[in-house]
Amino acid sequence: QVQLVESGGGLVQAGGSLRLSCAASRDIFSFNAMGWYRQPRGRERELVARITRDGSINYASSVKGRFTISRDNAKNTVYLQMNSLKPEDTAVYHCNALLSNYLGTYFTDYWGEGTLVTVSS
Repeated sequence: QVQLVESGGGLVQAGGSLRLSCAASRDIFSFNAMGWYRQPRGRERELVARITRDGSINYASSVKGRFTISRDNAKNTVYLQMNSLKPEDTAVYHCNALLSNYLGTYFTDYWGEGTLVTVSS
């Protein structure tokens, strides 16, 4: 069973920074990809940033240039550095891990419970 535990959320003023962490219960190199999604209140969950096993990274256009995803393989942890935060970044941020079977024919998504980020104006 895969467990993902997020931390680092909180209340910050607009223009401030936060760093989120996602600690995995297994070697993160075993995952096809890991990422951060967010869900503002009353809205659908959306991709924020994603990093694949080979290191390819993509960001939502709304966070490009402000957020940075990174990983520490030795700590089995993925980070999301968030700078120049805006009130519209307020959401519950969830860590995601994508894992395939040995043949790569079946994929499973794993999710953390989320951490709340609130950006005040």
